Amino acid sequence: MAAETHRRILLAESDDLLDDVETLRLHEEREAPLRLREAIRALQIRLGRRNPPLPPATLDSAHELVFAVQQRLMAANPKNPRPVRHANRPSGQPVFTVVREDRRWKVLTLPPPLASGDEAAWMELVESTVERAWDRWCYAHHQATRAARLHTRPLLALAVERAAWINYWLLVQDAERVTERLSASRARPAGGMLGSPQR
Repeated sequence: MAAETHRRILLAESDDLLDDVETLRLHEEREAPLRLREAIRALQIRLGRRNPPLPPATLDSAHELVFAVQQRLMAANPKNPRPVRHANRPSGQPVFTVVREDRRWKVLTLPPPLASGDEAAWMELVESTVERAWDRWCYAHHQATRAARLHTRPLLALAVERAAWINYWLLVQDAERVTERLSASRARPAGGMLGSPQR
């Protein structure tokens, strides 16, 4: 419970930092002030990173760094039932898609089957990846709502939210197909096709 409280506090702090970044953008600033950069570095240290360098001075870099911190915090959601470390752990493989202008969004894909053949562990990773995609959509939705309220590039934020939702929904469908395929495989009699006549 203490760890989850700490995670939520850090997540709230990262939201505040994102608010600061967006406010500066609203005033057409391009550089992150030293105060903001030091606050981002302090957040990284509280998250467990040792001696991180001072973040770059550009607002774009500051935004990406805070976003990366939020992704790590979301991935630590205790509702995600996955092991902390797995020898064969293949997390959802990220690829990037261009949303609008020069904005890219990381798209998740389901992990491949484990080399060990452990179906239960694989499904745990599949469910974890879907849960992470949901968390990322929630974040994008929050940012789109905020952008619309502040009139800060709302069309771009909406495009990002749409990309996040499509990614989540496609993963849900892929995960359902994986579950159905595994169920059919378990139901198939050994040494024959499902439904083959008995002799």
